[in-house]
Amino acid sequence: QVQVVESGGGLVQAGDSLRLSCAASGRSFSSSGMGWFRQTPGKEREFVAAIMRSGGGTFYADSVKGRFTISRDNTKNTVYLQMNSLKPEDTAVYYCAWADPRLGAAVLSQPRGYDYWGQGTQVTVSS
Repeated sequence: QVQVVESGGGLVQAGDSLRLSCAASGRSFSSSGMGWFRQTPGKEREFVAAIMRSGGGTFYADSVKGRFTISRDNTKNTVYLQMNSLKPEDTAVYYCAWADPRLGAAVLSQPRGYDYWGQGTQVTVSS
């Protein structure tokens, strides 16, 4: 059974930085892509960033490109989301997810591309 646990959320001011961590266990971590999504009340889960299993390919939503960086450390079974220049509109619950290794990179920006999800961590950016 795969477990995915996010940490690092909190309350920050606009312009600040925050780093989210996602620790995964239960299967070969290096064999799957990983992704971050976010969700606000009443809205659908929104893609933020994804990284391929080798770490060689990364993908970002246009809204975070240039401000957020996704990375992974396969020796620690952990994926990170470095968030810089945070804006109030970045406020959301952030979810880490473990990609279905049977699907290709084309679905890494979609929730259906993921098998397992964490419980989420709240990020609040005040203006």
